[in-house]
Amino acid sequence: MHRGRSPWRDKCSRGPEYNRIPTMQTPRYALVAYVRGSVGEFVAHLRRELHPELPHLAAHLTILPPRPLQGTEASALRLLERVCGREEPFEVSFGGMENFMPATPTIYICVNDPASRMCALHQQLNVEALEFCEEWPYIPHLTIAMMNDDAEARKAFEIARERWDQYSGSRRILLEKLTFVREDAQNCWIDLAPVPLGRTLVSR
Repeated sequence: MHRGRSPWRDKCSRGPEYNRIPTMQTPRYALVAYVRGSVGEFVAHLRRELHPELPHLAAHLTILPPRPLQGTEASALRLLERVCGREEPFEVSFGGMENFMPATPTIYICVNDPASRMCALHQQLNVEALEFCEEWPYIPHLTIAMMNDDAEARKAFEIARERWDQYSGSRRILLEKLTFVREDAQNCWIDLAPVPLGRTLVSR
C-alpha cells in the first residue's frame, strides 16, 4: 500500500493548536480526487488571499466525505477496487462560484458536468465497509474556504466570484485517479492508496 504525507493540506505538524486533535479515538477516512493544473493553482492562490492564517487542504473533489470505517482498511480497499475498476475516467466541468449559506459559511465552485457521474459513484461506494449516514446531502463541489461567519463569507464570496470571473484557464479536468486517505489529525491527512478508475489499484 502506498503511504505518504498527503498534499490534501498545506500545513500539518506545525499548524495552530485549534487545528489539532489530541487523541484520535476512531480514525476517519475519505476518498478524494486531487485537482491539479491551472484550477488547482487558482484555488491555492485564492485560499491564501481569503484565509491566509489557516492551513488549507490541497484543492480536491470529494467523492466520499470523511467517515469511520465499518470494517478494515483492507475491506474498504477491496470495495474501492471493485467499484472504481468498473468506472471509466471522465471529464469534470466546473461552473460558477457558489456558497452554502446560511447552512455553513462555505464558498465553493460547483460541478456542472457530469455531477450525476460523481453522485452515482458516491452512491455505489457508500456501502459495506464505507457506509456512513452523512450529515449533509452529497453535492459535488470544489471547496474554496469555510469562513468564520456569514458576514465574512459574504465578503469573501464577492472576492472569490470576481477572481473566478477573471480566471482564463481551463475549467475542465480529467477525473482518472482517486486517492483513499486517512485522518492523522484535524486538517492533516495521509494518502493510503491511489484508486484509479477503470483498472485495478496501482499498489497496495
